Amino acid sequence: MAARGLGDGVADRVAAIGAAGHVLDFDDTHASSLAHLSAPTAPAALVLGATLGTTLGHALEAHAAGFEVMGAVAAANHPQIRARGWHPTAVCGVVGAAVSAARLLELDRDRTEHAVRLALLRAGGLHAAFGSDGKALQVGMAAASGVDAARLAAAGATAGAEVLGGFEEAFGARWPADALEAPSGRAAIRENWIKAYPCCLQTHGAIEAAELLRKDRGVPAGAIVVAVHPVSLQTAWRTAVANGLEAKFSIPYLTAFTLLNGPPGVDSFRDLDPAADLAAERVTVRTDPAMRESEAVVEVEGQQVARVEAALGSPARPMDERALSAKVAALAGSRLDGVLDDPARPAAEVLKVVDPRG
Repeated sequence: MAARGLGDGVADRVAAIGAAGHVLDFDDTHASSLAHLSAPTAPAALVLGATLGTTLGHALEAHAAGFEVMGAVAAANHPQIRARGWHPTAVCGVVGAAVSAARLLELDRDRTEHAVRLALLRAGGLHAAFGSDGKALQVGMAAASGVDAARLAAAGATAGAEVLGGFEEAFGARWPADALEAPSGRAAIRENWIKAYPCCLQTHGAIEAAELLRKDRGVPAGAIVVAVHPVSLQTAWRTAVANGLEAKFSIPYLTAFTLLNGPPGVDSFRDLDPAADLAAERVTVRTDPAMRESEAVVEVEGQQVARVEAALGSPARPMDERALSAKVAALAGSRLDGVLDDPARPAAEVLKVVDPRG
């Protein structure tokens, strides 16, 4: 049986690290698809690479392969798959993880195609989970499903080409004919957005516009309107919030929080700020399809008072090396210093640093 041997705990560890990597909503985001490409592919590459005894360099190559294919599939289906209620990171994450795992397992093109089609049989993940533990968990489960699919394909399991049509029909999606080809032109990694704030990317423009207003004029006394592209409100859809996790997906709350306190950090979401929660009642969000997807405008008394076209961390406004290092240090201290410097280092050693409890 092709399924024999899959109960060795590899998928469980991939799922746990995948969920942990996404739980803060502080992970990188692909600007062309708004999908988190590393969350499913990096755990797949690192855990399976460690299991197979490969080097860090090989694991990174596998991560890059899955990252690029996932980016191609997610971008081809943006924003329509999101509009149907699906979470693109989870749906397309099974594909990216399968490709990363297939690269480590040294599968040929035919076996890799079977791995991807097997992975698509378990594609899923809902937008409705945003603001709950389910969002991170469904990403971890996608990563694990992709690894299992590749291992099944390596053992001889198959899934016909008809699966791609079934994927398109079920998800209202499009399967790019060249999805598994080497990326050409502008690769996904060049469109990667490193987040400056640990919350939904589509709130970042509003956060920075609110910060501009706070520094310039302070907190307005009356009603506040935030104008965003429709995809921003579709993604950060929560208005009233009950806890810090839900607050990560609320433009009204984060606008109010920033006006009162400045931009949020990791600790800002441990609980709700009562004053910000109350002030959020004065914030209304309207959409404008003519705006850029991550653009935000703040209006007070009908007048534009702040505008942000591209927030910090975006490809248009990347963080400098000092800011990137500060982000890593704030999250992990010095534990990750130099961990990726030696490509010949065993992947298992790196995994112990990343997940010492494993």
